[in-house]
Amino acid sequence: MSVLPHRRRLTVGALALAVFAISCGSATAGTTAAAGKVLWTPSTKAGPSSFPGVQCAAPSTFGVVKDPAKGEVWRAFQAADQERCETVGPDLKGGDTFYLGWSSKVDIKDDQSRYVFQLKCSPSEGTANHPIEIDITNARVRLQEWDTEHNAHPLWTAPVKNGEWHAYALRIHLGRTDGTIDFWFDGRKQTFTTGSGTFKGTTWDGDRNYLKWGSYHQNPGEATNTFTSPVMATTLDLATAGS
Repeated sequence: MSVLPHRRRLTVGALALAVFAISCGSATAGTTAAAGKVLWTPSTKAGPSSFPGVQCAAPSTFGVVKDPAKGEVWRAFQAADQERCETVGPDLKGGDTFYLGWSSKVDIKDDQSRYVFQLKCSPSEGTANHPIEIDITNARVRLQEWDTEHNAHPLWTAPVKNGEWHAYALRIHLGRTDGTIDFWFDGRKQTFTTGSGTFKGTTWDGDRNYLKWGSYHQNPGEATNTFTSPVMATTLDLATAGS
């Protein structure tokens, strides 16, 4: 037998094994990335107790309602002159990175601002207080970042109306000065006022950080925030699957 054919067979065999290894590696990585993991989500079946906490004193109310477009959803009703009707999500850990996804519609009976989402930190004094928040007023929604000196940095705005459903998604890396935010609205990645799709700044401060959804800010009119179950996950697809 000649040496040349033998070498060819070795080369072809080695190439086939290499291609097989790359294909298997890519398939495994793709499967793992696609699978992801849901880190937390409340259950409308279990009711408000599936949130770590609810801050909603009478006559304000919080509970599950049936929506014709979304099915069973959460409804936070903030009565006039009441400070808040909010749910408390899970505690967060500095340095973590995660995705959040949910849909929401509001009905605000005055022209004053309501926070409909907060990443909140404690203590409130001497910190960023709420490093990330989304607020709605005067037919517009706004995303802001608050730094360690409690200065607001408006990052994005869009027009909205009472009774309209809109989808929200965030990728958040938690850091006191090196945190990052990416944001999707109605399924589209948004560009911030900085000209970038990723903002770097404060997303963590104080001793304890956690998430909040609902309606916050005492005002003369009633306000309602109706929203789907928020999902915290390791991938955008998982976080937005239910919204």
